[in-house]
Amino acid sequence: MAEFFVEIGEQVNFAKTVGETDVYMFAGITGDFSDNHVNEEAMEKTRYGGRIAHGALMVGYMSTASTMMTQKAFNRGVISNPVSLGYDGIRFLGAVMIGDTIHVSYTIAEINAESMRSLADIEVTNQRGELVAVGKHHMKWLTDLGS
Repeated sequence: MAEFFVEIGEQVNFAKTVGETDVYMFAGITGDFSDNHVNEEAMEKTRYGGRIAHGALMVGYMSTASTMMTQKAFNRGVISNPVSLGYDGIRFLGAVMIGDTIHVSYTIAEINAESMRSLADIEVTNQRGELVAVGKHHMKWLTDLGS
C-alpha cells in the first residue's frame, strides 16, 4: 500500500459520449437554457455550427473522475472519507459538441501528507485528441469525521 492514500502519477480515466439528453437534463437542473445549449437553429449560424455542451457539465465529468480515484483507493483497502476542496484553474479551451466523446484524465500531481491533501491535474480531450478543458482538483483525505 502507498505511504499516502494515493501516489503521485496515479491516474484514472473516464470517457463518455455527450448526448442531447445530457445537455437538456443539465440545462433543466441548472436553469441554464442559453441558446448555446438548446437552440440548434441559432447555433447553426455561429462558428460552432451547432449546439455546444455546458462548460459546467465538463466540470461534472471531472468530478466523476475524482470519484473514480477515491474508489480506486478504496479498492486497495484505503480507509478514508475523502472530500473535494474544490477546483482551480478551470479553463474551457474548445467547444464540446453534442455527440462528441470526451476523455477525462485525472492524475495525482502533488501530495501533502501533513495536511492530508492531494492535488490532481485534469485534462479533458475530445475524440480527435483535442484538449477542450483543463483544471486542478484539491482533495482532503479525512481519516475520521473530526479530521
